[in-house]
Amino acid sequence: QVQPVESGGGLVQPGESLRLSCLASDHLFSAYTGAWYRQSLGKQREWVASLSSGSGEYRRYADSVKGRFTISRDNAKNMIYLQMNNLQPEDTAVYYCNVELRGNNFWGQGTQVAVSS
Repeated sequence: QVQPVESGGGLVQPGESLRLSCLASDHLFSAYTGAWYRQSLGKQREWVASLSSGSGEYRRYADSVKGRFTISRDNAKNMIYLQMNNLQPEDTAVYYCNVELRGNNFWGQGTQVAVSS
């Protein structure tokens, strides 16, 4: 059973960037779809971005991050990334990686992102 592990969170100032990484070790990694979600204090978890299996050619973004965040994958490294640019205080949240294969979803434990001046 795959266990995603996120890293790369931290505290940044508004306008700065971070790259989140998600390691999901599995010999079938390229067959998984991938996504990032986030959860702010007192709010429900919300979808941020997702990409297709294989090359990850098909990508979708929540309106709130479109144009600022980029999701990508490196199948050779079993990694999914989330490049976050021009971060704003409203992006503060715990970010979770999700991978899915044949209807089975697997979640990481999350990485904290805080944006504050």
